[in-house]
Amino acid sequence: LSVHPFHVLRINKMLSCAGADRLQTGMRGAFGKPQGTCARVSIGQVLLSVRCKDNNSHHAQEALRRAKFKFPGRQKIIVSRKWGFTKFSRADYLRWKSENRIVADGVNAKLLGCHGPLANRQPGRAFIDATT
Repeated sequence: LSVHPFHVLRINKMLSCAGADRLQTGMRGAFGKPQGTCARVSIGQVLLSVRCKDNNSHHAQEALRRAKFKFPGRQKIIVSRKWGFTKFSRADYLRWKSENRIVADGVNAKLLGCHGPLANRQPGRAFIDATT
């Protein structure tokens, strides 16, 4: 879940009966009482993200299709071309993993480059071709 309902909605209750003008102050001090909360969302902002194995992707898509009716407005389900929550494409991630150039880092991954101290390198991996 990418967005959280931290924005507080408030209401300034107004009386609508006879003689109400003597009981309330109108817009003076109209801060209002909390009525509920909502999330402030921009157009095109991601609401939900799901990471799953390839053979379970149709189950995740069906779950998101059912969940999108609970949100107001039109929602789209987009299948990412990236590997998990990383910034790397699927083909690049698999190639670099077979070359031992990617290190798992929680839900993300770190790409080992050709910079930095040689003491941090594995034996035989001191010089990696920078063009690949």
